Amino acid sequence: QGQLVESGGGSVQAGGSLRLSCAAPGRFISLNDMGWYRQAPGKQRALVASVTTGGATNYADFVNGRFTISRDNAKNTLILQMNSLKPEDTGKYYCNTYGANWQMYPYWGQGTQVTVSS
Repeated sequence: QGQLVESGGGSVQAGGSLRLSCAAPGRFISLNDMGWYRQAPGKQRALVASVTTGGATNYADFVNGRFTISRDNAKNTLILQMNSLKPEDTGKYYCNTYGANWQMYPYWGQGTQVTVSS
């Protein structure tokens, strides 16, 4: 998967917003189906949202219309706009390619921490 670098996390109060970015070398992001994932303390990593090379998006049920995944192909960047954040959104967020076997991926970046306080 090359080098995936996530950024944009931080600490916000409930109801706030954050914009996460994922950068990769070359045309990696534009050439692959991509996803955002998160791992809350003590929980398994979960898929948050995905976007295909054709632009089709899919979201986990818990997103409930609050997040938007997009890609900026010109900058080879994957974006996750998160609004109306809740304390349960707290966790480390990762980007990676998306596929049916994503849970078996051996390589993950450092992620970016999101902390939402009530």
